[in-house]
Amino acid sequence: MRVNPRVRAALGLFLWSRAGIWLAALFAYWWFEPKPPPLQAHWDDAALHDLGYGTDVWARWDSAWYLRIAEHGYGSREGSAAFYPLYPALVAGLGRVLAGHYVLAAILVSLAACAAAFVLLYRLAEPRLGPDGARRAVLYLALFPTTIFLQAAYAESLFLALVLAAFLLAERGRIAEAGVAAGLACLTRPLGLALLPALVLLAGRRWPRLAVAPALFALYPLFLWWRLGDPWAFAHSQDLWQRRLAPIYGWFGGSWGRAHDVAVNAEGWAALVLFVALAVVAWRRFGAPYGLFAALSLAIPLSVPSSRFPLLSLPRFGLVVFPFFLALAALGERRQTAIVAASCVLLGVVIVQWVQWQWVS
Repeated sequence: MRVNPRVRAALGLFLWSRAGIWLAALFAYWWFEPKPPPLQAHWDDAALHDLGYGTDVWARWDSAWYLRIAEHGYGSREGSAAFYPLYPALVAGLGRVLAGHYVLAAILVSLAACAAAFVLLYRLAEPRLGPDGARRAVLYLALFPTTIFLQAAYAESLFLALVLAAFLLAERGRIAEAGVAAGLACLTRPLGLALLPALVLLAGRRWPRLAVAPALFALYPLFLWWRLGDPWAFAHSQDLWQRRLAPIYGWFGGSWGRAHDVAVNAEGWAALVLFVALAVVAWRRFGAPYGLFAALSLAIPLSVPSSRFPLLSLPRFGLVVFPFFLALAALGERRQTAIVAASCVLLGVVIVQWVQWQWVS
């Protein structure tokens, strides 16, 4: 069977990058002596253990929430409503097929969505950047420092695949189908809200066909009303992470007392500067829908900064904003070696942090 060259190129990057990152994680697990941080005991529970370290290494931190929801449903722990339902629902279904191996199910769902996202990004990038530029866009995504979340028990890869599908469908005039993809994205991550204005621009006068997206999302608060008695539990649960609506000067607060605090805040500010620059490039180079999606995807997390680390998790949030990688590919034709080298160095640091239960984004 002959494979489409676009699919083959994207899947090639998917296979070698995921395999390389997995081997690097296992090597880091074997090499470094365990020095668990104080918070590990709070997070490292039965939900994160399945077939042994070969798979369990991809279940860390917020993975516990998704896996508990998949196995026990919402209400099993206060704050679970902050984790939107589509990803844990897929994990729950596959986990039951796999005789209760929920960590394995989560990894398989993430990897399948990651492969789809790589193919869709290549298809979206090629008409704008050519085959070489499309390959660069996928390569930069594959090696981005927080790309580990695309194969971990997190919802990032599923969200990214749905966002890319929504854009592709809208550009091909299939507005109702784009609305379905957008609605599913909204049921996966809060950043799905940033997708709707961009799709309205792409849809033009046919924008009412996108109404299916908010209609699909409305199923979630209705479910929470029935299950927990609070239709807004998904918003109220954010208090657990000390995230509240705040003005712009809220970004400049937080803790700066220790070297670790300085490093975390510096990482967030570096990511913000990079992402703002890439959002501007995306708007100018690829048009308002791409720039608007990028800008709103930044505005949403920036509007609810964390009290201790205002820009906490921004590098992970940026991972699913695909116009950033289109912009980076447009800029990086002559800088590919430097971009890849810098990404690989930071990715190596992130892999070690992740394996050693140090907080990653």
